[in-house]
Amino acid sequence: MESEEVLKVVFPLLEGVDLASCMGVCKQWNGIAKDDFFWKCQCAKRWPSICKQPNAPIESYYKLYKSFHKRQQHKTLLPPRISFDDLEFFIDIWAENILLFSEVVPGSVLQSGFKCPPSGVSDLLKYHLEGSEYKMTFPVEPRFTIPAGQNQNVSVSVMVGRKDTNKVARIINKSMFDYIDRSSYRALAFEYLDISPGYPFLSGIRAWISLLFTEVGSEDVMDVFGIQMDFCDVANSKEEVLWLLDMLYWK
Repeated sequence: MESEEVLKVVFPLLEGVDLASCMGVCKQWNGIAKDDFFWKCQCAKRWPSICKQPNAPIESYYKLYKSFHKRQQHKTLLPPRISFDDLEFFIDIWAENILLFSEVVPGSVLQSGFKCPPSGVSDLLKYHLEGSEYKMTFPVEPRFTIPAGQNQNVSVSVMVGRKDTNKVARIINKSMFDYIDRSSYRALAFEYLDISPGYPFLSGIRAWISLLFTEVGSEDVMDVFGIQMDFCDVANSKEEVLWLLDMLYWK
């Protein structure tokens, strides 16, 4: 009995992880350490407002501590309900009223990316294309050029179609290439996604599209050889991208 009284004095002084370890020592310690009073002491260190309530809305303080004392680990996503084989991307690029590029790009092509960047590409852009971040890229054939300083007159629209449902969603709507990253030879535009009303708490997610280029004639002309699209604000894997596309406002 004396040892039990000692434990009842010591247990409230322990940290939660140590108290949990004591539960595995023996049957006696387990029975004592399960006393909800000790776990109320642990919870009071983290959530004193709950512990002040005479009838707290919980089953037990032990369960409360066990459920919430750790940060939730990143959970594995369920398999996406769509695949890139189901998708087609409709990409149109204008310089004012002149159509520079207009193609239907199969999702499988956009997913596979560059097999080998063309010659003349900067080392920094090669490093970017070969990096671990998930991105969707494809080569532009035939290539087109944009005079230096005219990028702000160039706009892009991107729609995506689902072959399994014959529905279409908007990704980018006439956004301008307002920013040029000269260090990595990319001109960038973005648009906030139209998310389905079925996901009312999702907003402010951007789609980014980049023109990948080399420079011709002492930086006078951007020679566009590829296009990249990503959703790096929130989606950094193939599965995450497919889940995000599935949540678009399909019409």
